[in-house]
This record gives sequence, structure tokens and C-alpha cells, in this order.
Amino acid sequence: MNSNTVSSIRCGFIGLGSQGAPIARRMIDAGFPTTLWARRAETLAPYRETPATFASTIEEVGAGADHVGICVVNDDDVREVSGRLLPAMRPGSVIAIHSTVHPETCREVARHANEQGVHLIDAPVSGGSPAAEAGTLTLMLGGDEQIIAKAMPVFESFGKLIVRLGDVGAGQHVKLINNSLLVANLGLAYVALEAGKLLEIDKEKLVELLLASSGRSFALEVLSRMENPADFRHGGALLRKDLRLLSELLAERHEAAAQLAHAADPFLAAASMPAHGTD
Repeated sequence: MNSNTVSSIRCGFIGLGSQGAPIARRMIDAGFPTTLWARRAETLAPYRETPATFASTIEEVGAGADHVGICVVNDDDVREVSGRLLPAMRPGSVIAIHSTVHPETCREVARHANEQGVHLIDAPVSGGSPAAEAGTLTLMLGGDEQIIAKAMPVFESFGKLIVRLGDVGAGQHVKLINNSLLVANLGLAYVALEAGKLLEIDKEKLVELLLASSGRSFALEVLSRMENPADFRHGGALLRKDLRLLSELLAERHEAAAQLAHAADPFLAAASMPAHGTD
């Protein structure tokens, strides 16, 4: 990556959670001048020894950035943050939404951005915090080709497979399919392990054999590391939300969402149970 290109793109980042935090760190370590904002001061503590600067308001982030990444939790958060960013941002600047939200939310924000002369890319990511830390996230992009090309140096600081899938919203479409398939596979893996339990097969040996055989899957790897699916209650709720969004998008056009939801249900039911030590 050209050092002149890096130093010329002033970045902002909002949403320093488990995935957003390592994304922002990769951008900072790559040399992008980066401004951060967080609701809680302690969230910024890990960046105190870095070249990052800190904004006191969201508007301050927008005013000083050519490219702002957003990785907040839900649609309402995306609307709130972008609603405060956009009036402060200069024409020609870019917002990248890394959150997993409804595609129409991205299109709605894109329309408001266009009124300000700002460009929007929906850019959900896959791989979790380990991939973010390693700079190997998968980015699913929706937006104008030329704007994506402009933002590519930033994306390459934390992504490995970076694919434009269409116009704004297309990235979210693929992310919802990906997450729905993941939770469906979790449901199937959960049922498979329950079958092993009923047949009195040692779980560790069963998992070892399955992961070395044709029944292996990423979902089975994830499930094998869970002591109890109920400990994944928060993540399960997010995946249930993604299934619901995909169902809304497909409506009556296809039964794919219903089939995915049916496969996912055993795991989601287990994940919604009270965790160990709770009532």
C-alpha cells in the first residue's frame, strides 16, 4: 500500500465493539490518520498509546474525515450515528457501514448521504474478531464501483477477500444469507451431537471424528467449543434477527428462509435457554 495514499485518507471510526475495535486498530496500524469516538471513555483506553485522535462528538468525527467506518449494533444505531455524521461531512467523503442491518436501512442512509454529496458503501464483514485482528476479514460490498475503488486502501487494511456484489444493499443481502446459513448449520450440528448423546457416544471423540470426516463444518467447530449453547444467548439473538430479516426480504417468493429457520430452530431454542447459574 502506497504510504502517500494512506496518509492522505483521513479516517474516522465509530463502534469499537468486539469486531469494530480490531478493525479500527488495523486502520491505525496501517498508518491512516484515524479519529475515534465512543460513548464511554474507557472504550478508548486501548488506543491511548497509538497515533489515533479522539473526538468529543460524532459530528467532530465527520467534519475531519474522508472515510468513516460504522460498526454499531443495530439499525437504529446506524440511523442515529449517520444522522449526526452526515451534516458535518464534506462532499465527496465516504461512509462505510460494517454493521449487519436491513438493506433498506443502508439505502435510506444512502439517500440522505446523497443529499449531502456524501457516498455510502454497505460493507458488512465476516470472520469475527480473530479475522479482524489478523486483517483477513471478508467484506461484502454494495455501492458504486468508483467509490469502492476509492475506499479500497482502507478496506485492504483489515480485509482479505473483498467483493463488490452490486449496488447499496447487496452487501447486506449476502451477509444475511451467510448468517442464516451459519445458524442453520449450527442447528444441524446441534442435532447431530444430540444424536450422539442419545446413542451414548463420547462427545469429544464424536466431534474429533466428524471434524475429520465429510460431516465437518465451521458451525460444528464453533459448537464444539461451546460449553453450553445458552452461553451464546446474545449471539443467538443476533442470528435470529438476521434470519428474520432474510425472511422479510424473501417474503412469499421462496421457501428458502423457512427451511433455513427450521434447520436453525434446535440451536436457537437451546441458545435462548437460561445460561448456567441463572434463573
